[in-house]
Amino acid sequence: MSNIRVLVVEDENIVAKDIQMSLQKMGYNVIGTASSGEKALEVLKEDQPDIILMDIMLKGKMSGIDTAEIVKKEYDLPVIFLTAYADESTLSKAKITEPYGYILKPFKEIDLHTSIEMALYKHKKTMELKKEVKVFSAILDERTSPDFIFVRAKSKLVKIKMTDLFCVEALKDYVIFHTTTEDYTLHATMKDIEQKLPASQFIRVHRSFIVRVDRIISLEQSQGILFLEGSETPISIGGSYKDDLLSRLNFV
Repeated sequence: MSNIRVLVVEDENIVAKDIQMSLQKMGYNVIGTASSGEKALEVLKEDQPDIILMDIMLKGKMSGIDTAEIVKKEYDLPVIFLTAYADESTLSKAKITEPYGYILKPFKEIDLHTSIEMALYKHKKTMELKKEVKVFSAILDERTSPDFIFVRAKSKLVKIKMTDLFCVEALKDYVIFHTTTEDYTLHATMKDIEQKLPASQFIRVHRSFIVRVDRIISLEQSQGILFLEGSETPISIGGSYKDDLLSRLNFV
């Protein structure tokens, strides 16, 4: 915990000292305190902490919310708001900056510790997700052949032949690539996947499913489902995708 570096932004000197002492008692490394948003940004130009504790109501031209907006845009650091004001109007304005937590004054050390640890964990996972999505998108954009695609699986990049990929399924914030040999789960959106897969080979049949056209072996229009070669699991057909699907099938 001693490696975790914290910046405290609080305009009440006594409160700032109290927070600093509590943090140091718990083993955190306080890199400094700032009494205004302007001073906080000056500190960030020279040294960046792992997390910032920010009072919402600051003296000066910039409020804690104003300062947090700049921090998010320029530094992408986690911010926890400190506030004695829990009214809906204040919280609504604060939500815009997507803070990693709120601590209501007066607070206990356990609340401070819990909020910091949860915020750091959430920020770590968010950064990992952004990095993964960025790498995945770059790979898709740079691929030179429509015959294969690379996906990240277990910290490595795996090459998948388009002929082996028969279905892509959406599951909350993930998508699952179903292949003839293995399934691969990764962070991506169906919209992005749909744009990257060859339209001549794949078609979206439901908000949660993209299938390989030549793997469709049967279609039950009355029930709104289809079946793919090598799978007994029915795939739902969304109403808005039905006409496009039928226009792609060669039937008499």
